[in-house]
Amino acid sequence: MTEPIVTDQNPIPAPAHAVPTPESAAPDVVRCAYLELVVTDLEASRRFYVDVLDLVVTEEDEDTVYLRSFEEFIHHNLVLRRGPVAAVAAFSYRVRTPEDLDRAVAFYTELGCRVERRADGFVRGIGDSVRVEDPLGFPLEFFHEVEHVERLAWRYDLQTPGCLVRLDHFNQVTPDVPRAVRHMEDLGFRVTEDIQDEAGTTYAAWMRRKPTVHDTAMTGGDGPRMHHIAFATHEKHNIIAICDKLGALRRSDAIERGPGRHGVSNAFYLYLRDPDGHRVEIYTQDYWTGDPDNPVVTWDVHDNQRRDWWGNPVVPSWYTDASLVLDLDGRPQPLVSRTEDSEMAVTIGADGFSYTRKGDEEHGFKLGHTL
Repeated sequence: MTEPIVTDQNPIPAPAHAVPTPESAAPDVVRCAYLELVVTDLEASRRFYVDVLDLVVTEEDEDTVYLRSFEEFIHHNLVLRRGPVAAVAAFSYRVRTPEDLDRAVAFYTELGCRVERRADGFVRGIGDSVRVEDPLGFPLEFFHEVEHVERLAWRYDLQTPGCLVRLDHFNQVTPDVPRAVRHMEDLGFRVTEDIQDEAGTTYAAWMRRKPTVHDTAMTGGDGPRMHHIAFATHEKHNIIAICDKLGALRRSDAIERGPGRHGVSNAFYLYLRDPDGHRVEIYTQDYWTGDPDNPVVTWDVHDNQRRDWWGNPVVPSWYTDASLVLDLDGRPQPLVSRTEDSEMAVTIGADGFSYTRKGDEEHGFKLGHTL
């Protein structure tokens, strides 16, 4: 396998147990729009997301904080809701028209999923909305109607050196990546990059609706869980500024991994953990994927530059830890174990299998020597 392989077709093998493809049309998803996150200490979480990461408070009450990034014009990109168990309550997507909500109801009803619709929305600032427990076990929301707020892109007097400008993507953990990919393709998502081995095992896949590398990614592991939510900055120096601020505040223990450059997506990154352990990525400078013939990039799971372009090792917690997700009644979804190989086991285990240059056994095995 070369480093990496570029193809015109989806290279991910067909799943052994695919979710049926509905005859009903899928809703037309525009982009990932917001995450509803349950936190156990709302005050500590507010300090992290507002005082440290400088997200903008749209409104709040004693149990909920609604936050947005500086270039956003819809009501919020992140909802922090006080609750007994730290978890994700909804991965929320905006759809193109009000009629797409009817399509969402029909699409998921045909699949036998639990579906709920509220004309006034599930949270403030969002109108008619549909929430579902999808076939993968994730709580998804679809909405079109939204309250507009001031876009702060021109408010340079308010912007900080580490300014977060957009919600970029989600990352979801699921035991069967090909099954998840096929279902998301039925929902209209397209694969941009993936990680495989020579036997055809798929370890992760990046999928998009907006014309960037992804709106969500499917990462192999025990699931359903959320790996992270990602906010974008304009440039990589903004990420360095966040690291400096965390150091100055004596909060450097919030940094889990990075800063660095991904091979997958080509983006500059930083991974943080909030007070409940929810993972937040700060992300910038990936690439355009909007052409109809945008090629798919497949990385070898043993290529240690796929996760970090500079070849730095990935900390084990990045592979093992993730956030619970809730059903529509607010109960944690039970986990299904991954039965295929784990990415951590085959790349940072005792086998020393990872390489910098394929075939260079004398000098090219970086990760196997350091962990």
